[in-house]
Amino acid sequence: MSFIELFFVAVGLSADAFAVALADGMNLKRRRNAVVIAFMFGLFQAAMPIIGYFAGHGLARYISAIDHVVALCVLGIIGGKMVIESIRELISKEPPKTEFRELSFPGLLAQSAATAIDALMVGISFAAINVEIAPAAMFIGAVTFSLSLIGALGGQKLGLKLGTKAEIIGGAVLIIIGVKTFLEHILA
Repeated sequence: MSFIELFFVAVGLSADAFAVALADGMNLKRRRNAVVIAFMFGLFQAAMPIIGYFAGHGLARYISAIDHVVALCVLGIIGGKMVIESIRELISKEPPKTEFRELSFPGLLAQSAATAIDALMVGISFAAINVEIAPAAMFIGAVTFSLSLIGALGGQKLGLKLGTKAEIIGGAVLIIIGVKTFLEHILA
């Protein structure tokens, strides 16, 4: 596999992580948390191809049968919770809050796993075409880290401008990504 091909694979795998990081960034209180988000997404995007590479094709049929449902459920629940909490806050009589809610670590783990399931399948395909998995996985992780950091920091700027409405937008983005993943699998 050429460097250009690997680059496009890495960017493609990073697209969902970027979009979720952008949504997460809308709720950041501290910029350093953007690094945590990017690190987790990069770590999962690097680890999943390695797992897929060594798991082999036998595991692929089990995971591919439910990966779209997992992504839909995880992203839908997290996004739905964000939307509901934000709408409640908007219609309450209390003055708007000045601080954003932070993403919980379990929530971040769930998002990281949900956005990296495709990378597991890529790892299986890498085994079939004899790609050197360690450098490829490290490169995918680095690209995902970079794009996720850009997304989280960009989302933070948007969140500061939009306030509570940013959480509604961010939650909607998560739901849309979950539905998109689900429909792509069903319609493919």
